[in-house]
Amino acid sequence: MAKSCLLVAAAAVALTSLPATSAFYTKSSPVLQLDGKGYDKLIARSNYTSMVEFYAPWCGHCQSLKPAYEKAAKNLAGLAKVAAVNCDEESNKAFCGTMGVQGFPTLKIIKPGKKPGKPIVEDYQGARSAKGIVDAVTDKITNHVKKVNDKDYQKWAQDLGAKAILFTEKGTTSALLKSLAIDFLGSIKFAQVRDTQSVTVSQFEVSSFPTLVVVSADSSEPITYDGEMKKAPMLEFLSKYADPNPDASSKGPKDGKPAKKFSKKASGKAKEASASEATKDATGATSVVLEDEQPSESPDPQVSPDAPKPEKVVDLPPPVPELPTGALLQKACLGSKTTTCILALVPHPESMSPSVVASAQALAALAEIAQNYATRKARLFPFYSVPAANPSGETLRIALNLNADPDVEIIAVNTRRGWWRRYMGKPSLQEIENWIDTIRLGEGEKHKLPADIVPKEEEVPEEPVQVPIKDPDHDEL
Repeated sequence: MAKSCLLVAAAAVALTSLPATSAFYTKSSPVLQLDGKGYDKLIARSNYTSMVEFYAPWCGHCQSLKPAYEKAAKNLAGLAKVAAVNCDEESNKAFCGTMGVQGFPTLKIIKPGKKPGKPIVEDYQGARSAKGIVDAVTDKITNHVKKVNDKDYQKWAQDLGAKAILFTEKGTTSALLKSLAIDFLGSIKFAQVRDTQSVTVSQFEVSSFPTLVVVSADSSEPITYDGEMKKAPMLEFLSKYADPNPDASSKGPKDGKPAKKFSKKASGKAKEASASEATKDATGATSVVLEDEQPSESPDPQVSPDAPKPEKVVDLPPPVPELPTGALLQKACLGSKTTTCILALVPHPESMSPSVVASAQALAALAEIAQNYATRKARLFPFYSVPAANPSGETLRIALNLNADPDVEIIAVNTRRGWWRRYMGKPSLQEIENWIDTIRLGEGEKHKLPADIVPKEEEVPEEPVQVPIKDPDHDEL
């Protein structure tokens, strides 16, 4: 009992020494912070394609993804929405469950569906890089731009209402033009005409490409845009002929007054918004950088610096199950058909060496990780501790050429596939969680298990196992 109390006390110290979680995405981040209600309002009912990350602040891969995700959000501003949901927040756990989140980070692309509030949800399985995310999202932006040629222009132009036509040398429709069509969906019809369509090009007296022309609802005379081919000034120009949708990715005229009357030729360049700027032209744009759009449902509370701070209460997670005998170790993790297990080979508690403290910190970190997964009902392979009193632990150390007692060793073994891996980092929550994530993702180097580690099937004792074994299936992200 004294030995167990020593380990529990050391584990408590290790837990309280772990850093507290701060705000993952700050208020100034280009990533929208969402909860279930915010998702329904800003994403599910939006005309824009969105990328949503479901994360937990303690997740090592989430922390690694954060810089690239924020960069992607900045480059997609004005084209699509990039948001995040903290699934570690108690109020968000049910929502994350309904979205099928089982591992972190989970990225999903949300596209508008045929019915409002019923979007198409797709798991993103691409590269965890800014470019990979931007390319995937822009490829999924709904295209409301009609490609028009000389034969069908007159038929397309018969419809009433304002029309915007981009004359271009390129055959593909840019993400920027698609986003503008979404901004004015239902109020301005958009078309794209290639430079090879000589009849239509001549009709509008277009001599250079790209050229944007608007035909207003109350005039048959075309108005040529002569500003920069960037999102903010183009949006401001088009706002003179129709109001953008309330869900538009950026605002129209800043003064909120009715649009000024227009002339045949728009005079001068449209002023570029000071807080937003496109990064590519309309014919090949994949990204623009606009002013950050933040949801208003949950503003950060203002707390007086003189206010007393509440005491921090640490709730210890359930300890890692122990395998005190060779039979239990064999049945749980070293059988011929067992799958992935994480084993912590711990030293004798009475040695009172620094390794005892490291062992307690490692066990505390494993217990914390296991509790995080159990709380959100996500699957993870089981963790066990193997005390030095278990002779099979010493046998395992020798067979795998590990450090002798009193050093703590953390290993992953999979006897069904015949491999093992050794943890080489510090006994910290972050580093151990990162290592476990690489195992879940199938990353990193594996070593072949020695043949004598796994006994023959008939050698497995029949004694009952008292340690519950979790489903070893991995959470593939």
